[in-house]
Amino acid sequence: MEEQSIETDRKPRADAARNRERVLEAAKDVFSAGGVDASLEAVAKRAGVGIGTLYRHFPTREALFEAVYRREVEHLSDLVEHLRKEPVPVDALRRWLRSAIEFIATKKGMSAALAIAMQGTSELRAYSYDRLTKAARVLLDRAVAAGEIRPLSSEDLIRALVGMCALDDKPGWQASALRLIEIFVDGLRVSSDKMAPVSAKRRKPSKRARSQRKCCTDGACRPGILVRRIP
Repeated sequence: MEEQSIETDRKPRADAARNRERVLEAAKDVFSAGGVDASLEAVAKRAGVGIGTLYRHFPTREALFEAVYRREVEHLSDLVEHLRKEPVPVDALRRWLRSAIEFIATKKGMSAALAIAMQGTSELRAYSYDRLTKAARVLLDRAVAAGEIRPLSSEDLIRALVGMCALDDKPGWQASALRLIEIFVDGLRVSSDKMAPVSAKRRKPSKRARSQRKCCTDGACRPGILVRRIP
């Protein structure tokens, strides 16, 4: 009888945890697409739960926005541990930045409500900035140590990322931001002489080339003018 009671207590808790996670995942998709004005009914429908279930977990719209925001920050932070196993560090950094753009898309959809939630406190802003800069630092340091990119602070990386996403609010801005990320990462790459084309390398002039650089014997030609020797 006691075992049955324990099992009964555990099942609702597990169901509640799953429902909460479904609501957060649905809210991320709905807010990314519809912005702050997207209805909570649409979130509940997408999550496959009743509106009452949604309100039991998140009594206010702002509470739901903040929970989604924190969840996405945690996912980006946790993603670093997975990406550290990538054999090419610069590719790991590139993948993390692409995921960060998805996070910013969600944040844009909730920007007005998050501004309300953050009023009077900087705790949420400080929490996200601290987690994201630490996550970026891990991948940056690994790529720098591998000799793949030039040194860059994680703070500057986050500023560059936010700047690229803030350039445009029109539909399709994410595709533009992803292209800019590719250009940005390529610009950080360390060039290698081994990878340079042969035409860009210095080669010793041939005998014929050296002979063409000799001035005429009467000294009349000006310095710097190449004169071909007449046989």
